[in-house]
Amino acid sequence: MNRPILGNKLYLYLTEFFAGMSVMAVELGASRLLAPYFSSSQIVWTIIIGTIMIAMALGNLYGGKKADKDPNPDKLYGRIVIAAVWIALIPVVGKYIIMGISGLLVFAVNSNFLVIAAFAACMVIFVFPLFLLGTVTPSLVKFTVDSLDDSGSIVGKLNAFNTIGSIIGTFVPTFISIPAVGTSVTFLIFAGILLLLSIVYFVSSKVNFLKAKKVPISILLFVLCCVFGHNNSFAFWESGLTYEGESIYNYLKVTENTSRVELSTNVLFGVQSVYMKNKALAGGYYDYSMAAAFMSGVNEKKDFKILILGNGTGTFATQCKRYFENSSIEGVEIDQKITDLAVKYFEFPTDIPVSTYDGRAYLNAIDEKYDLIMVDAYQDITIPFQMSSVEFFSLVRDHLNPDGVMVVNMNMRSSKEGSINEYLSDTIASVFPEVYTAEVERYTNRCLYASFNKDILDRMRRNNEIEPSDELRSLIARVDGRLIPYEGGVHIMTDDKAPVELLGMRVIDEIIQDEVAYYKGIFKEGGLKALLESW
Repeated sequence: MNRPILGNKLYLYLTEFFAGMSVMAVELGASRLLAPYFSSSQIVWTIIIGTIMIAMALGNLYGGKKADKDPNPDKLYGRIVIAAVWIALIPVVGKYIIMGISGLLVFAVNSNFLVIAAFAACMVIFVFPLFLLGTVTPSLVKFTVDSLDDSGSIVGKLNAFNTIGSIIGTFVPTFISIPAVGTSVTFLIFAGILLLLSIVYFVSSKVNFLKAKKVPISILLFVLCCVFGHNNSFAFWESGLTYEGESIYNYLKVTENTSRVELSTNVLFGVQSVYMKNKALAGGYYDYSMAAAFMSGVNEKKDFKILILGNGTGTFATQCKRYFENSSIEGVEIDQKITDLAVKYFEFPTDIPVSTYDGRAYLNAIDEKYDLIMVDAYQDITIPFQMSSVEFFSLVRDHLNPDGVMVVNMNMRSSKEGSINEYLSDTIASVFPEVYTAEVERYTNRCLYASFNKDILDRMRRNNEIEPSDELRSLIARVDGRLIPYEGGVHIMTDDKAPVELLGMRVIDEIIQDEVAYYKGIFKEGGLKALLESW
C-alpha cells in the first residue's frame, strides 16, 4: 500500500507524540470530570489510573496482533479518528452517563458505592478511546522499523516521543487549559489534535473521502461536539448559578439567594463556605468554632491572634473580625481562585492577609504563635492525609501560645467504631491533654477543641459572661451545653499511615445507605410514581 507520508518518520514520531499527550490529557480530564461527583481522593485517582492502564494494556495487545496480521495504516489512523470523536463526545454526554450510572447503582449497591460507581463510569466513558490509542505504539513500530539493525534505536525514539508527549499532556491541562478554558474545552482541544493528525494522513495519502467515510462524518461530529460540548457546567440540573468554574485544584460553584451566598467545591458533597447578607452568624460549625476564641480568652486579651488553615471564602475569618475587634487574623488557602471569589462574592475583608499555601507547609515556614488556630482543610469527603497525622497536630501545638486552643472541623459523623472522626480525635488526643467535642445541631459536622490549658471551659464561661453581643453569648451557651470531654483511644494516624480516604468512603457509604433506605421504602410502597413525586 503506497502511503508516501509513512516514509517521513518524523510524522510517525509525531503520531506517537500526540497519542501519548492525549492519553495523559484525557487521564487528567477524567479526574476533573469525576471529582465533582465522586471526590478527588486518592481512591478515585487509583480507579482512574487503573482503568486507563487496563485500556492501554488491552490496546497494546490488540494493536500488536493487528499490526502483524493486517498492517494497514488506514485502519490505524481510522482508529485514531474514532478515538478523537469519542473524546470529543465526553463533554457532551459524560456528565449524564455519570449521573445515570450513579442513579442505577445507588439502588443496587449496599457498600463501596463511590468506588463501584466511579469504576463503572471510568469503564464506560474512558476505556474504549484509550484502548484505541493503546494500539498506536505497536502499529507504529511495524511502520517505522526497516530492519533489525536499527530496530532498537527506532523503538527507543518512538518511546521517547510518547514520553515527551505524555509530559506535555500532563502539564498543559493542569496549568494551562483546565484553569483557562475548563475541562470540557480541554477534551475538545485534544480530540481536535488527534482528528487533525488523522486528517493530514488521509489527505496526504489521497484517500478518497467517499471510501473513508469516517473522516467527513467525524469532522461533522466534532463540530457538533464543539457546539454542544463547550458548556463547563457540572451541576447541569441547576439554573441561575452566580458563578461556576474551575481552578487548578477544584470545581467551584457559587450560589445565592436573598439571604445568603454559598460556595461548593463539588456537586454532591455539601457547602464549604457561607456568607450571610444581613451580617448575621452563618450557622453550623462556623458558629460553633467561635467557642474556641472564648476558650482561649478573647475577651481578656488586648491582642488576640487567629490563624485559619483552610480559609475558603472566609466565613470564620469574617465572623471573627466582626465580633472580635481586638483580633488579628491570618488565613491560609491553597486555592488562589477561592480567595478571589471570597473578595468578589463574599465581601471578604481585604485587610485580612491570606497566603496561598498548603496549611502544613505554611506552619513549617513560620515561627509565629497564635491564641487560636482553626483547621478546616477538608477537601470533598476527606481531610488531606498530611493534615491528619500526629506530626501535623504536633506542629499546630508548637504554634499555639501556652493557653491557646486549636479547633478542628470534622465534616462527617459516623455511628460506627473506627470512623474517620474517631481516628482524628484519637490522634489529636495523643498530642493535646485537653480535648472536647460538640456535635453541631442539624448538621453532620462535629467540632473538636484541643488545648494544654486545663481551664478552657471555665475560661470560656468567664469570657462569655462579659461578651457584649447577646447573639454570641447565647450561641456560646448552646455550645457549652453540647461539649463532651474526649478520652483518647488507639486509632492514631501518622505521616506513614493515615488511611483517611478509606475512612471517608465508609462514612459516605453509611450516609448513602440511610438515604437509599428511605427512598427504597417509598418505591416499595408507591412504586415509581411515588418515588418521582418524592423528588
